[in-house]
Amino acid sequence: MSSHRFELETEVVLKPSFQDADPMGVVYHGNYFRFFEEARRILLDKINYGYREMNSSGYAWPVIDTRVKYIKPIPFHHEIRVTAKLVEWENRLRVDFQIFDNGNGARMTKAHTTQVAVDMTTEEMCFASPKVFTDKVEYWFEHGKLKD
Repeated sequence: MSSHRFELETEVVLKPSFQDADPMGVVYHGNYFRFFEEARRILLDKINYGYREMNSSGYAWPVIDTRVKYIKPIPFHHEIRVTAKLVEWENRLRVDFQIFDNGNGARMTKAHTTQVAVDMTTEEMCFASPKVFTDKVEYWFEHGKLKD
């Protein structure tokens, strides 16, 4: 077993459109969640546990908490880089996000979302993340890739 741990993280470059902006020409604060969602989607696809796989495994993962620190406004049509990193997975799914100006690298936003597993049959929240998810995460941390 390797002593090196592979982080589960990703990044995506986006360019917000006019429809994302408020009348002042900056991205409306509620639209940041669409950017976070795109980064989270790519992150979970790395371990083959996107929303379709979640559903197939019998679990829903509703967001139960979010925190956002808006550091600098994002003008529409301005290229940004959104990073996502899985930081908790054993009892809940917590992803930390950062948004950077893709031109100069300045941090514009930091945030996190927390999701919990809900058994779709019983509709009860799980107090521990299901094994189907934790096995995928732990394999990634050890090998840095999907299980063959």
